[in-house]
Amino acid sequence: MSGGFGPADHAHMARALQLAALGRYTTRPNPMVGCVVVRDGAVVGEGWHRRAGEPHAEVLALAEAGARARGATAYVTLEPCAHHGRTPPCADALVRAGVTRVVAACEDPFHKVAGQGLAMLRAAGVEVQVGLMREQALALNRAFISRNLRGRPWVRVKLAMSLDGRTALADGESRWITSEAARLDGHRWRARAGAILTGLGTVRADDPRLTVRLPPGPDGAVPEVATPLRVVLDTRGRLPADAGLVRDGEAPTLLVHADDFVPAYDDHVEAFPVRRLGERLDLSAVLSQLAQRGIGEVHVEAGPTLSGALLAAGLVDELLVYLAPVLLGARGRPLVEGLDPTTMTERFRLELLESLPIGPDLRLLLRPTAAN
Repeated sequence: MSGGFGPADHAHMARALQLAALGRYTTRPNPMVGCVVVRDGAVVGEGWHRRAGEPHAEVLALAEAGARARGATAYVTLEPCAHHGRTPPCADALVRAGVTRVVAACEDPFHKVAGQGLAMLRAAGVEVQVGLMREQALALNRAFISRNLRGRPWVRVKLAMSLDGRTALADGESRWITSEAARLDGHRWRARAGAILTGLGTVRADDPRLTVRLPPGPDGAVPEVATPLRVVLDTRGRLPADAGLVRDGEAPTLLVHADDFVPAYDDHVEAFPVRRLGERLDLSAVLSQLAQRGIGEVHVEAGPTLSGALLAAGLVDELLVYLAPVLLGARGRPLVEGLDPTTMTERFRLELLESLPIGPDLRLLLRPTAAN
């Protein structure tokens, strides 16, 4: 046993995490949560949170378990809630069901919970253990945790580049550097985010839709997705009125402009002002505004200027890079701008987390290191 947990505990929590991940496209702004109820070594109930406003994982698992929940152990990937929101407290439900032991992977950082759910359980005489597979649980809900603890979303910058580090030809043409398989994979990452962020330059050059298009699953059904918000940084309100993402109506769109400028957008366009830092918008303020709107994860698909600015400001949590086996030559556009080290000790360091072939391309998942 490790940390007071045995092999069966690990197996049940692993199953709870697997269930929680089923809500990756639909639960936001709520966290992904899974629950497994076990009595006498047998699983008697399972549940996972599907959508905000619907029953939480514990309630669904307890409903499946019924009377068999009395005297059982509940494995839950996040501390049970202790407050009345759109649903009653899960800690109360566990107590009423007669559960005698609760194993939680990690505490809930939301200020209305933050240890209170665990305290309610202990006050009712329920044995509580915390920390089983904590790192996996934190990684699963990094968006929810980032929004609640840091006051800003988790930021991922997606880039597609040639083998010689170019993102477009000299004239800006970039369709398509990567394969269809890589583009489809990119849609799966879009679907996880609460917002897709881009800049005016990308909209003008590519007229992107920034929507999510997923293929049918093994059962023939297209996965349900909570449509991400499209966010365009448009400092001086120069977005063309005929831009596709303004007029297509396929997803909500938010235009962010400088607070010292009054844009002349159409009435149906939602916009909000953010202060400027020099000639650019305050990117930290942009992210803070999005967090206040319940956005926990931002997926950036932008040009080298905005991508580089986010990196330089220390606002990027991970990079998703698709490397295509093509060469675009010396006149092609660079991957990022604004990072100009003069010595090797000043170079921008990245940690490689994953390397995976996607069709003919290579997908790299990287994270800036603390040394930057």
